[in-house]
Amino acid sequence: MQTRLLHTDGERVFAVILEDGDEVMSCLGDFCASENIRTAQFSAIGAFRRARISYFDWESKAYLPIPVDEQVEVAAFGGDVAIGPDGKPAVHAHVVLGRRDGTALAGHLDEGHVRPTLEIVVTESPVWLRKARDPANGLALIAPSAG
Repeated sequence: MQTRLLHTDGERVFAVILEDGDEVMSCLGDFCASENIRTAQFSAIGAFRRARISYFDWESKAYLPIPVDEQVEVAAFGGDVAIGPDGKPAVHAHVVLGRRDGTALAGHLDEGHVRPTLEIVVTESPVWLRKARDPANGLALIAPSAG
């Protein structure tokens, strides 16, 4: 992982470049911890050699895993960072992954193994957001009033 601070006027903007073999969710978590990022938005492009995404099933209130065991293009990647119920930065990402035949898979990103690169732009917010556990579904969701 390579990083570069791009901008610091009121909010910090970083380029976070992942390399072949890096796992994106752990790298983003480590990066946020090392830079003391509590609230941010991010987007990226690149490719994965394999990934695991998931779909939140409303009836069971559980994430259903979708393994992706092939090279895919990261066609869309977006997410946020907010302070979780445990007081630590929580990274939340969604992706659209393009297959060789042009079809796509989409969902919540659990794990993504980069090949050859993933280029992420992280924009930190000067105001913190917090997540709170939603009793209706068990998810930790951003609660704007809790910031």
